[in-house]
Amino acid sequence: MGNKVEITGVNTSTLPKLTGKQMAELMTKIKQGDKQAREEFAYANMRLVLSVVQRFSASKDILDDIFQVGCIGLMKAIDNFDIQLNVKFSTYAVPMIIGEIKRFLRDNNSIRVSRSMRDIAYRALKAREQLEKEGVEEPKIEDIAKMIDVKLRDVAIALDAISSPVSLGDAVYNDGEDTIYLMDQVSDNKVSEEIWLENINLKEALKKLNPREKEIVLLRYYIGKTQMEVSEEVGISQAQVSRLEKNAIEQIKKSF
Repeated sequence: MGNKVEITGVNTSTLPKLTGKQMAELMTKIKQGDKQAREEFAYANMRLVLSVVQRFSASKDILDDIFQVGCIGLMKAIDNFDIQLNVKFSTYAVPMIIGEIKRFLRDNNSIRVSRSMRDIAYRALKAREQLEKEGVEEPKIEDIAKMIDVKLRDVAIALDAISSPVSLGDAVYNDGEDTIYLMDQVSDNKVSEEIWLENINLKEALKKLNPREKEIVLLRYYIGKTQMEVSEEVGISQAQVSRLEKNAIEQIKKSF
């Protein structure tokens, strides 16, 4: 979004700046039914929408849609703002704009993600932004999880859940004649038919484990945690983890 100035026909570099006094005067006129004042006030405050849109930079492919939805939130804020309240308009408007955009993304996402998962993801994004402001160039997911007091695994899953899916049919290069698609660059010579079948068998074997055994196997062999780390996460002793892990491995071997 960095150098983009033109959004849905609005040149953001030419948006007018209003003083606090001008804002108050226009808002008074708006409450008296002045439509021209409403349009002028909304146009001058589109920078608020732009500042919010930047937080959703992961969704660049629908940036224009997000901006328009944010403008709807801005108009709602203008119509519902109480001039008797001793608060700045921006303080009232920004949460309303964010809420409108979040609803749009939730309702129009091709992959349904639970609200709790989205909340964790947005908190994680906000924490990452805060860490970057504090001078951390590439915040680690461990630092983000610690900052928002959420399990590392849950943060990783939440961030992955809100990532936009990529199509194998997306073009990655075009020189005017030949187009190279993502599928043209995807290959894995290490995966043979035998390994593919083994992976299927492994997935079937995992399904036969009870929830606790499956969780331990995933934490130990997919995420790479030690038995001690697993015991702390699932709330049982290391000896119990060891016993359940051995039992799970035996069951998987029998399945093969």
